[in-house]
Amino acid sequence: MQIPREKWKSNFSEWFDRVLSEGEFYDYGRYPVKGMGVWRPYGFKIRQNIINTIRRLLDNTGHEEVLFPMLIPEDLLKRESEHIKGFEGEVYWVTKGGEEDLDVKLALRPTSEVAITYMESLWIQSYKQLPKKFYQIVSIFRYETKATRPMIRLREVTTFKEAHTLHETYEDAQRQVNEAIEIYKKFFDILGIPYLLSERPKWDRFAGAEHTYAFDTLMPDGKALQIGTVHHLGQHFSKALDYKIQKADGSLDYPYQTSYGISDRAIAVSIAINGDDHGPVLSPSIAPIKVVIIPIPVKNDDDRKKIEDYCNSLAKLLNDSGIETVVDNNKDITPGEKYYIWELKGVPIRLEIGLREYNSGNVTIKRRDTLTSKIVKKDDIVQEVKNMLDLMYNDLKKKAWEEFNSKIYYAKTQEELTKIIEEKGGIVEVPWCGDEACGQKLQDSITARVLGYPIEAKKTNDPCIVCKKPSTNVLRIAKTY
Repeated sequence: MQIPREKWKSNFSEWFDRVLSEGEFYDYGRYPVKGMGVWRPYGFKIRQNIINTIRRLLDNTGHEEVLFPMLIPEDLLKRESEHIKGFEGEVYWVTKGGEEDLDVKLALRPTSEVAITYMESLWIQSYKQLPKKFYQIVSIFRYETKATRPMIRLREVTTFKEAHTLHETYEDAQRQVNEAIEIYKKFFDILGIPYLLSERPKWDRFAGAEHTYAFDTLMPDGKALQIGTVHHLGQHFSKALDYKIQKADGSLDYPYQTSYGISDRAIAVSIAINGDDHGPVLSPSIAPIKVVIIPIPVKNDDDRKKIEDYCNSLAKLLNDSGIETVVDNNKDITPGEKYYIWELKGVPIRLEIGLREYNSGNVTIKRRDTLTSKIVKKDDIVQEVKNMLDLMYNDLKKKAWEEFNSKIYYAKTQEELTKIIEEKGGIVEVPWCGDEACGQKLQDSITARVLGYPIEAKKTNDPCIVCKKPSTNVLRIAKTY
């Protein structure tokens, strides 16, 4: 199905489904289990590039990668009643092994706080071993009852990066929260994804967390999407498992913990955020193929062979320089059809090579985002491509931030708030007195969602949108996935 070229944002849901399917990123809706998709080779390479990015950031800040079992026994999961209550409607249970009923039900991992805390209690007994920072990149399973969406709302999240840290004091755990926030800022900046960082209100915190900080971005249709969270867990889980460590003063106490995660959603945003009516425009930071070379066919066999050899020599030159390049030698389709295919895949740069380029020793080079082209010498192609990739990377990031910031609004009254949300979408900030009761009252009276509030108070001269008392901060509101 073709989406009209000028209407991709208003048809974003259809556009996204088409891109993932026809671009061969991800097959969703055809695997015979609802809410689960299959990564195809091209999409899997993007996934790998994004995983490798977060892995480098974590490894470089002292995190150690682990891998825990997928199954968690019911009695362990239920030792933290608030945690299981937060997930109880979403847990998948394994109750049989073959034909035998299991003595203990096993949960498919919804998240890992309890499981990791249990193993930490066996590994770590002293403050001398702290702080400790573990992470894993795994699948998690949640019986999502709302309408599922590819990469965005799933029953199996296949790219769940969860970090779990252990600390002697509350203050050191808070220092780790701050470090995690900075890691995620770097991560989203590398991917070129704009965001707002908010503290979630009490009623919307992660089950068992004392504080939850969330990164939200906007999809092209104006809806907000949570793309990362950081939680200060206090002593909640260590107390639930009665796990203590020896502190520096010789006393025993429950250690403090944090956890923070990202998911497939970071990949979804990376594919969608710089799209156009042709398809996605992948940032060079994550594109698995940076350059595609399209031979322009000719009738003469000798000339055709010259063009093919020229294309292959260009590909070797670029690949040897570390620039992932492919030549599309498919003789069964026209160059125009090839342009359509590779634009749908979001490849940043296209080289078009015909007899004119061969005879002159030149290359026609085209940017995927602007679709503008220029002619350069073959001898200069490596540096030209590198320069263009750098320019594209910065231009895409700048454009994404400009569009994001243009969709942050302010409303003094609930009427203004509703009008903006319904007509424009985006994120709306409203004056707030700081009372959670007012925030909850507002949440109950609107069809959008309260995202939270800035960590550093953003004061206005307007009264609270609910109680009309002086405001001390703003609440952020948006329609969400």
